[in-house]
Amino acid sequence: MSALAPTLERYFTERLVGQKGASPHTVAAYADTLRLLLVFAQDRTGKAPSALDFSDLNAPLIGAFLDHLEHDRHNGVRTRNARLAAVHSLFRFAALCHPEHAGLISRVLAIPPKRSVRTDICFLETEEVAAILAAPDPERWVGRRDHALLLVAVQTGLRVSELTGLCCGDVELGRGAHVRCEGKGRKRRCTPLTAQTAAVLRVWLAERNGGPGDPLFPTSTGRRLSRDAVALVLAKYANVAEQRCPSLKAKTLTPHVLRHSCAMALHREGVSEPVIALWLGHESVATVQIYVHADLGIKERALARTTPPPTTPGRYKARDPLLAFLQSL
Repeated sequence: MSALAPTLERYFTERLVGQKGASPHTVAAYADTLRLLLVFAQDRTGKAPSALDFSDLNAPLIGAFLDHLEHDRHNGVRTRNARLAAVHSLFRFAALCHPEHAGLISRVLAIPPKRSVRTDICFLETEEVAAILAAPDPERWVGRRDHALLLVAVQTGLRVSELTGLCCGDVELGRGAHVRCEGKGRKRRCTPLTAQTAAVLRVWLAERNGGPGDPLFPTSTGRRLSRDAVALVLAKYANVAEQRCPSLKAKTLTPHVLRHSCAMALHREGVSEPVIALWLGHESVATVQIYVHADLGIKERALARTTPPPTTPGRYKARDPLLAFLQSL
């Protein structure tokens, strides 16, 4: 066995879990990245993953792996950069354990993240949210679960992992109704519930009849819903809602769009950016700026306050007949 395999094991057990106390989500994401890298290196070198050495994972191969993510797996730039961050983290640990590979490691660490083009976020308008919430069948158990799930998602703005991680004991429906969740970075926060959402959850909890540690939104067999299952639920009801609200056809919907829709609704109601960041569990207030860029209404109101320049509309007309002839061609 090469030096790479034991170093990789020590990286997860000693560095990530033992020293940094990384969350299970971080450990799983880094493990998935390195699994993809080892499989890619196996295809390129013909060596089994356990036989690969640091000399096989050089800067050209890492660069080719990043290109593979973008072009073959069709990952976005942000996903590419997240994968690169996991590779850099491993190689920074390897630099302490294997100084004999210092040159190779430094060249890998010198690979920069790729700049991405900021695009406007996708979010749902009020009528689009209403159409999706009206799509589940209230006569079926699954429909009532999905209605409560989607309502909580769009009203609280929880991440999909936070949503699927909710337990029955995380819901407080007394005075000051709220849900408690453990978010990104293992930060716990409480998110208030509207009277409508609290009423729906009160009925759902009575029907759910689960213990405090049971999942709030289970599968038909009582297990916790996966992220993919939530995405499929949203896609199913979005297809139904398109008949009532055709504007949904032009939007690519993911569970994160419901989070964006919650943030945009708060922003349009005049909620301050620090409060929105606190509501969503963002580390930095600057992250909320994406909603300012996406809201065309803010720009239109700003335009309405300006004085237009005194110009006269019209097209240019050439005075010379020869120029007019050339322009008409």
